[in-house]
Amino acid sequence: MEKKSEVYSLAVTAMMAAVTAAVAPFAVPIGPIPITLCTLSLYLSAYVLEWKRAAIATSIYLLLGVVGMPVFNGFQGGLGVVAGPTGGYIVGYIPLTVLSALVVKLVPRGRALHFLGMSFATAVLYALGTAWYCLQSGTALDVALQTCVLIFIPGDLLKIALAVTFGPILRDRLVKAGIPSDR
Repeated sequence: MEKKSEVYSLAVTAMMAAVTAAVAPFAVPIGPIPITLCTLSLYLSAYVLEWKRAAIATSIYLLLGVVGMPVFNGFQGGLGVVAGPTGGYIVGYIPLTVLSALVVKLVPRGRALHFLGMSFATAVLYALGTAWYCLQSGTALDVALQTCVLIFIPGDLLKIALAVTFGPILRDRLVKAGIPSDR
């Protein structure tokens, strides 16, 4: 049974990488950073995968983009996207996912704490991405915060609320379907 469990875990890890790669390219351009559903996928992975596998799934997504697959916003791919001004947000997906999954693991049924933990993880994403953006583009911090952070807070809070609401349901349904949880 352990081998079957490992195969399922690998399959779910690959599935979360694929889901992220499928939703991330669809973007609403509103400035230098577009609105995507990528973070929603990453928040949900915190409920389906333990933190190591969530980090692996996110890293697979990132590597797919680095090698040129069009999985980044606007169907872009390549190392240039990650090395460019918005690349810090893409790289910041890894700590976002790890921190979110750790919160879900440490407090299995505390949805309010999940919301707070994912909000903190998102703040880490914002910090990494904005610092990278400022360094790469030469933009002042106050301008970068206005164009790359403040505008996204309401939408990201909504995505976190959706993940906190539907993530446990998704996890429970996968377990009922015979797909063992990493939790």
